[in-house]
Amino acid sequence: MQPIGTAEKRYHDPAPSRASYRIQRLWLTPFIRAFTYFGLPLLAVAAAILWYGSDDARVDNLRTNITELRASIENRPEFMVNLMRIEDVSAEVAEDIREITAIDYPISSFELDLTEMRARIEELDAVAEAGLVVRAGVLDVVVLERVGKVVWRGREALELLDDGGHRVSAMSARQEYPDLPLIAGDAADLAVPEAMELFRISAPIADRVRGLLRVGERRWDLILDRNQRIMLPEIGAVAALERVLAMNEMNGLLALDLVAVDLRDGRRPTLRLSGDAMRNLRLENGQGAEFKEQTTTGDGSL
Repeated sequence: MQPIGTAEKRYHDPAPSRASYRIQRLWLTPFIRAFTYFGLPLLAVAAAILWYGSDDARVDNLRTNITELRASIENRPEFMVNLMRIEDVSAEVAEDIREITAIDYPISSFELDLTEMRARIEELDAVAEAGLVVRAGVLDVVVLERVGKVVWRGREALELLDDGGHRVSAMSARQEYPDLPLIAGDAADLAVPEAMELFRISAPIADRVRGLLRVGERRWDLILDRNQRIMLPEIGAVAALERVLAMNEMNGLLALDLVAVDLRDGRRPTLRLSGDAMRNLRLENGQGAEFKEQTTTGDGSL
């Protein structure tokens, strides 16, 4: 028997209770932990948003506050653009740029769509490339302007083209650019690079060159003074012209009383003489009307 006055000793069982054990096992489940840490807060936020958005007055007030905050930021002095600066372009191009952009200054830089403005500026014929940037309240427009290299006489008007055949501007008279070479004919603008190479090669007789005529949208005639022309082939025009100029340098071919040097058939180049030259040749050779109006060499050379 236990002595009177002696308390009964109680021992604590270290093992968890069944409920505690189940809770601990449940907490170790990845889904439960993720839902507790992330799911519950998200649900709480979503519930708060739904509650706040259920009142139209509160939503309108929120929108008004956001709009006012945005406007207060966008209209700060450091974000305002007060003028446009365009450098290193002609006055006509600068005026065209200001006209198509049509900006009412001062304006917030947040209201400027620089990408759309750049696209509009590059639509100008005289602009090859454009760049826009805002610096210290100034909209800087950097433009790579096309440079006119050749005058094209089309069916209806004169146009100034760059060395790639792109239109730079319209012209009212040839005298506006008297020093630039002249091309003419349908689709001549599509073959400007070849034309520029032909003009470069013809530099030794540049004082006699009047221009290039595109024939049949496929080949060139080099027009000279004294109503002479060099009829170039569709393929190999540059080599053919070099050949004629070499002959001219050796024996003064183009100084003869010629109407045309026909190189369209590379196997049979032809010299076309003027009427007076033909009559003189007939008299000198005593052949009369039997003399042909075209003279060629049998070996295919001039």
